[in-house]
Amino acid sequence: MSVINSIDLSQLTDNIKTWGKALGFQQIGISDVDLSHHEKALKNWLENGYQGSMSFLERNVDKRLSPDELVSGTLRIISVRMDYLPPDASFASNLKSSSTAYISRYALGRDYHKVIRKKLQKLAEQIQEYTQDLSFRPFVDSAPVLEHAIAEKAGIGWTGKHSLTINKKAGSYFFLGELFINLPLPVDQPVEENCGKCTACISICPTQAIIEPYVVDARKCISYLTIENDDAIPIVYRKAIGNRIYGCDDCQLICPWNKYAKVTEEKDFFARQQLHNRSLLDLFKWTEPEFLEHTQGSAIRRIGYRKWKRNIAVGLGNQIAQTTQEAEAIKNALRNALDFPDVMVQEHIQWALTEVTQHEGDGGKVINVNDASTATYSSLDKNAIHRKTQRLARSIEKGMPKHK
Repeated sequence: MSVINSIDLSQLTDNIKTWGKALGFQQIGISDVDLSHHEKALKNWLENGYQGSMSFLERNVDKRLSPDELVSGTLRIISVRMDYLPPDASFASNLKSSSTAYISRYALGRDYHKVIRKKLQKLAEQIQEYTQDLSFRPFVDSAPVLEHAIAEKAGIGWTGKHSLTINKKAGSYFFLGELFINLPLPVDQPVEENCGKCTACISICPTQAIIEPYVVDARKCISYLTIENDDAIPIVYRKAIGNRIYGCDDCQLICPWNKYAKVTEEKDFFARQQLHNRSLLDLFKWTEPEFLEHTQGSAIRRIGYRKWKRNIAVGLGNQIAQTTQEAEAIKNALRNALDFPDVMVQEHIQWALTEVTQHEGDGGKVINVNDASTATYSSLDKNAIHRKTQRLARSIEKGMPKHK
């Protein structure tokens, strides 16, 4: 009789969930490796080019759909979730202030890849103490892995219309990780989808990137534009980006399930003082050595100084100066950076300088905020878009008062 057949798999499953929670995971679920029902949607998404320049998503499609081809011998996947919402999230106050740099809350602390992978490794080592017959491989947002599909199948939550995983008791502010294993553990059951008729995430998206329920065109998404995209940010989306310099949380902020979101107990995910509640102007003035120093161990570092400068230039172009002195400070900072040694970044700085100069004192043409969701973005002024953000901020203050 093999070692696998001689162990109590149900008891091991209970142990794994206990060990996982002791390591800091809020939930642990187990799925099999059949993801075939996602094949049509994935291939349609790729054929439509919604992945943009993320060509790595086009490779190894078969392995994404068949985890046992990615890691031979895989029978089950342990899916884990870990809360990342930091104390003092300051969602509303940051968004309401056009002069404050908004960074997606998952990126304010230590790089989650390292934190979760280390914990998954420890979990695997504990399983190995139970049975030496274990073969495993951990993944954290890496390799060709359909993490949301796996989480859904493992009962972690359901896939929302913004394509992220939602948990009825914890919202969506959590990271996912996977441990591929060769043990035939009992699997968990998927949970019921609970978005209902709600389309709040679709209507609030600043760039209308959620083109239909469950389908996101990455080429329009602010997270893609500010993180994955290596080229110029299309002018048509720049005003809609507002003060968001790294990622975007809007589709999660408007989600009613996030009123149940829990603050993380993992101190590595607490917001760094150097990044949180900082002005666009202060961050724009960072030298490259300062950028590298302040983003050490952070997921932000991977975009590099060039894209950091590009993103903040757009934010400064969207800033609504409250005084003549503030406008002059922005213009001076932009002028001083016009010699940045990259033509693409120079163009964004010049665009921002033009925006600040054009709108100084008059705010541009006034457009009703209710028109902001349907008008062409090149026709909108930054005040109209800012008013839409203010509407989101009020929704946060009402629905997520603990995190406003």
